[in-house]
Amino acid sequence: MKKPSPRRRWHTGRPLSCGSLWIVSARTHKLMLWCAATDATFALVGDQLVGKCIHCRRRLAITTRGEPVSAATLEHILPRHHGGTDALDNLAIACKSCNNLKGSRQDNRRADDPGLLRVVETLRSRRAERERAPLEGLDLPPLEDPVADETDETDEADAATLPEPRRSGRGRGRRRRR
Repeated sequence: MKKPSPRRRWHTGRPLSCGSLWIVSARTHKLMLWCAATDATFALVGDQLVGKCIHCRRRLAITTRGEPVSAATLEHILPRHHGGTDALDNLAIACKSCNNLKGSRQDNRRADDPGLLRVVETLRSRRAERERAPLEGLDLPPLEDPVADETDETDEADAATLPEPRRSGRGRGRRRRR
């Protein structure tokens, strides 16, 4: 059996629908932990952060490592394909059903759609009302990921010194022997 990569973790918990196993990346754990730590509705109860969904105010819980205990998901207030980022002011914690409903109703609309803009503004105002300094006593990981900040761009001088890429001999351009 193949082991999961160290950047991904397998979770078991309450079934979200018909399955009880899902994958969440380590980056999502970090963002979810930061989001809950800066949300005024979340409080530290034992080794969990317990708070409310940004949409329906359903009770949600995540561990102090950022792993969802209940049906908590990371909500992008402005959808990523409309230019939304992973910045904390664009993130909130929502229950899975609310996040999926918002996605199915709003994410496929045009960026200038009045309904989408109204929902985004409502969620931004809710997130701003809930915002606070991070909870004391939490061991929060650094928010900036140095691996993600590295770019593969090279300047023109470096590009001139790079060797030509080798062809592997596989694929559509392969010549047949006669």
